[in-house]
Amino acid sequence: MERAAKLVTLSVIYMVSRINCQEAILHISNGNTDREYCIVHNHSWTPLPKTLDVATQYLLVNMTSTVLCNGSGISSDVVKGKALVVMDGDCDISLKALVAQNLGATTLLIASNKTLITPSTNDSEYAKVLIPLALMRYRDFVEAQQVFGEGMVVRLYAPPQPKIDPSIAVILLISIVTVALGGYWSGACERDRLNSEAVGGGGGENKADSGELSLYSPLKVVIFVAMMCGMLVLMYFFYSVLVYIIIAIFCLASASALFSCFDAVMEKLGCGTVSFSIRNWNFSVRSLILAAVCISIAVVWGVYRNEDRWIWILQDLLGIAFCLNFMKTISLSNFKICVILLSLLLVYDVFFVFITPFFTKNGVSIMVRVALGPDASGEKTQGNMVEVPAEPQAPSEKLPVVMRVPRFSAWAQNLCGMQFSILGYGDIIVPGLLVAYCSRFDVWVNSSKKIYFVSCCIAYLLGMILTFAVMLLSGMGQPALLYLVPFTLITSAVVAGCRGEIKQFWAGTTYEVLDSSREPLLPEGRTDCSVGGERC
Repeated sequence: MERAAKLVTLSVIYMVSRINCQEAILHISNGNTDREYCIVHNHSWTPLPKTLDVATQYLLVNMTSTVLCNGSGISSDVVKGKALVVMDGDCDISLKALVAQNLGATTLLIASNKTLITPSTNDSEYAKVLIPLALMRYRDFVEAQQVFGEGMVVRLYAPPQPKIDPSIAVILLISIVTVALGGYWSGACERDRLNSEAVGGGGGENKADSGELSLYSPLKVVIFVAMMCGMLVLMYFFYSVLVYIIIAIFCLASASALFSCFDAVMEKLGCGTVSFSIRNWNFSVRSLILAAVCISIAVVWGVYRNEDRWIWILQDLLGIAFCLNFMKTISLSNFKICVILLSLLLVYDVFFVFITPFFTKNGVSIMVRVALGPDASGEKTQGNMVEVPAEPQAPSEKLPVVMRVPRFSAWAQNLCGMQFSILGYGDIIVPGLLVAYCSRFDVWVNSSKKIYFVSCCIAYLLGMILTFAVMLLSGMGQPALLYLVPFTLITSAVVAGCRGEIKQFWAGTTYEVLDSSREPLLPEGRTDCSVGGERC
């Protein structure tokens, strides 16, 4: 059941796109009280000042009783030199802006009961509008009226958002630490398994080997990737139902993974266990306490999963544990399997991100729709567009398949909603399986410097840095596997070639399941090997 849960969850965990937001701030005051509200503008059309200090203040004129599609019945003396707020609808916003501009208004605010979308117009109309314009939520204006009355003084400004946000460094740290720890754990388990076989004569199954699932057949890899494709397509068509199944599976799998991680740490620290028996059933106090803690964390996440302010911490904790346990329990038997799996997943990623938009009705990739959810704004806008809900909405369910870190420089996150830097679990697990294989191969060849493991980790780090660099330069989210797979595969092959071990690295070690035990069949007809100074 646990293995099936891992396979199902892995099939939908990939990187999602990020949106370059164009939110701004509306500062309202009356001399005694100050409030700030979220507005949406188009910085390439009507740019706003970058700071509140340099923003010009205007008296706000309430004309929400009109949509301002023409200037009939409105005296220019009433609005001249002032900011004007009108209702959305009936005509294009560029026409509203031209009417307000001809009446002498200095700023136009358009109140809307609909989702706020970055304002735009025909190319021929851009040069005609010379005054700043922005959209605001009508409910915010009603609230401002209750607080300030009619004597509202407004200033509009849009603090710049640095492209390089500190959250990217946190995401990078999480990814490389998780990959390195997962690879090290896999290698340590392999060393323990071989040492146990050397001491015990290879009989029986030990703790280091229990629960491990090995992919050693190319056919199994192809079937595995085909199942992932099928699962992704099912999620696309039946998202509203399957999302809850995935959430339940994630809770079970992540709680189990967190228990494995904590238990391994306790074992490493030498924490003893106190056991007791009830009707011939043996129980460990340490295991019971850890199980209670892990289940509680998973339940808390499941209950509060849509609380953006803090729940991302638990989701990242559970995600890290899930990735670590996956890398430890799912092993690739040789480099040939690594090449096949990673190459197929790279094609899978590129196809579902870049090719499927040509076949979907709204031109959105299946991968992005599944990762973001059908109600996410990212699937309805492109480029530098942004959407802000005009009214409070029930949170839409999203798949727990990404690491999320709030953008520290997102100045408007308390007004327009939190913004996150995101990395899919798949961008950790998929290259991490290769890192884990390199770590195990270091054990097989008795590499004291862990040259394969260290080199692959460095390649992963460089691939992630390149991914973020391309993302920052292009302003668009990137499928990280497009960079990580070539970096890690080529680096590993080059290291093996330079050390003259490419044949052994390619063949690795395969397992022939005879009964309950698995005996390694060593490459090139070898019948012995040296591990940690002992023979096995």
